[in-house]
Amino acid sequence: MSVWPAWEVREDGGTTSWFHVRLAFTDGARIDVLAVVSGGCLSLEDVRARPALPLDDLPVLAEWIEGPLSEACGAAPEAGEAGARNRARPAWPGGIEGRWLVAREYRAAQEGGVDPVLAVMCATGHGRRRSLRLIAQARDAGFLAPGHARR
Repeated sequence: MSVWPAWEVREDGGTTSWFHVRLAFTDGARIDVLAVVSGGCLSLEDVRARPALPLDDLPVLAEWIEGPLSEACGAAPEAGEAGARNRARPAWPGGIEGRWLVAREYRAAQEGGVDPVLAVMCATGHGRRRSLRLIAQARDAGFLAPGHARR
C-alpha cells in the first residue's frame, strides 16, 4: 500500500488535504482511492478498483487504509493499542451532555440537507455503528424524535 499527498487547501484557519492511496495485490488486482481529510473527518472521494470491488467490501477498504492514511496525515498512534487501528478521536463527552451534542449535530445536518449520520460520525470520530448507537441513545433520552412509528 502506498499513500501520497495530492494537494492541500488552507482556508479560514483550517486545512483540507487530498491523498492518493493505492493498494496493489500480488494477483494483479489494484485499488486506487482519492481520500479527503478535513476538520478531522475522512471521506473517500473516488474509488477505482480492478477487478470491481463489491459495495459490501467498502467498510473493509476503509479499515485497510485508515492506519496508513492517519500516518500520512501526521496523526500519532494511540498508546496501548498495539496492532489496533490508529484513530485520533476528538474528545467527546459522555452521558447526557454527549447525547445532547449528538442530537444537536444530527438536527443541524438535517437542516443543512446533509447526511445526519455522517455528521455525527465526523463530530464524534466514531464509525457508523457506534454513531448509530449514539443517535439511538439521544432518541431514547428524548432529544430526537422517534425514527419510525412503532406498531
